[in-house]
Amino acid sequence: MGNVSTESAAGRRIDGLLDAGSFVEIGGAVKARATDFGMQEKETPADGVITGYGLIDGNLVYVYSQDASVLNGAVGEMHAKKIVRIYDLAMKMGAPVIGLVDSAGFRLQEASDALEAFGTIYQKQSLASGVIPQITAVFGGCGGGLAVIPGLTDFTFLEASGGKVFVNSPNAIPGNEISKCDTSSPEFQSESTGLIDETGTEEEILAQIRTLICMLPCNNEEDVSYEECTDDLNRPCAQIESGTEDTAIALMDLSDSGIFFETKRHFARDMVTGFIKLNGMTVGAVANRSKVYNDQAEVEAEFDGSLSADGASKAAAFVEFCDAFNIPVLTLTNVSGFAASKYDEMHLAKAAAKLTCAFANATVPKVNVIMDKAFGTPYLAMNSKSVGADMVYAWPQARIGTMDPMMAAKIMYAGEELAVIRERAAEYSGLQESAKSSAGRGYVDTIIEPADTRKYVIGAFEMLFTKREERPLKKHGTV
Repeated sequence: MGNVSTESAAGRRIDGLLDAGSFVEIGGAVKARATDFGMQEKETPADGVITGYGLIDGNLVYVYSQDASVLNGAVGEMHAKKIVRIYDLAMKMGAPVIGLVDSAGFRLQEASDALEAFGTIYQKQSLASGVIPQITAVFGGCGGGLAVIPGLTDFTFLEASGGKVFVNSPNAIPGNEISKCDTSSPEFQSESTGLIDETGTEEEILAQIRTLICMLPCNNEEDVSYEECTDDLNRPCAQIESGTEDTAIALMDLSDSGIFFETKRHFARDMVTGFIKLNGMTVGAVANRSKVYNDQAEVEAEFDGSLSADGASKAAAFVEFCDAFNIPVLTLTNVSGFAASKYDEMHLAKAAAKLTCAFANATVPKVNVIMDKAFGTPYLAMNSKSVGADMVYAWPQARIGTMDPMMAAKIMYAGEELAVIRERAAEYSGLQESAKSSAGRGYVDTIIEPADTRKYVIGAFEMLFTKREERPLKKHGTV
């Protein structure tokens, strides 16, 4: 493996991540400069972090891997300078940065120098955001200020057995202790915070990063994520209707050869986000979900089909990433309304606004397929034509309107007998909420059979390939 030792866990992780023999180390002779608190007597090979570049399936990437055997991987002045150096090169070359984190955090012996060092990393990450993809994998400790680093990256993975991510340790939170709620655990960070995209073993994580790198553009200007498609472009999607509830199934049926890389799989499971392939092109997918099925076709989780605050936030961040890197976006819409809970009421207005803003501001090709329900403001936020979808398709059974017809009839004909309300609801459904009615008003471009979805969606993205769309000149939005 190039010229770096594989004796440490940090070296072995690089070896497992990159193409064999492709790694070239940078700054291998760097050591700590600090002399306070007996530091001059300590051995600090590479100052606790291996940095360099290599290839993943032939694609250039820059890597840093923290070595917990050197001062517990703690970040000091020279440690940070090496990481910053990697970012500088990656920005110049337009290549992704992958950070393999295993650290005790601030190097206390260096005090203010270590604090300043963290700040320089934050700055480079912030400048790189939206320019090059950034991926973090946490294999050990990642606490305090170090937890900001995965927060500043686009995708984060966490080792299930030894990885910990926290700002405050569980025992430092008033009213909590680690035995009560381990807020640093992979389960909490992936299911409750949404910081972590996926957990697994070291080998599984490295394999997933390799897969992800091959699906992403290398930067915001150059795209090498296309590959030859061997799947039939006109292939009927025989199983797609069975994925109306669990849209992860539908997306796999749509995608070339069933390829689907789901992001934040354990967080806000009522919303599916991830990458698929359509005619060899990477496409970002956002889809509502009402049920989650496991590998045994058993219902693992169930939702009411509404748009939640966490689901909206998850989708908004994903759409912003896709737009930054010129990745087209496909939505599969099946939403009945807003989620109704105290938590959602606290956060949903802002989250839905962020989702709406993300779709409205995105200039990449945007295609929407309405599978079933498309009711109210949540539908508008889910890439409707009114907020900028380029093409909108609907299945014949799709229902599009302000709310469920029965609820609408009860409001419009309050006080009437149930039989009358039911009659009016049926009338309302036929006149206002059918796919045919929406198509007649131009809100739906084409009504398609579910089995033909792949053919139509691929055709739409091919037509939109040269899309150019300008937005009002501004520094950035404020939503």
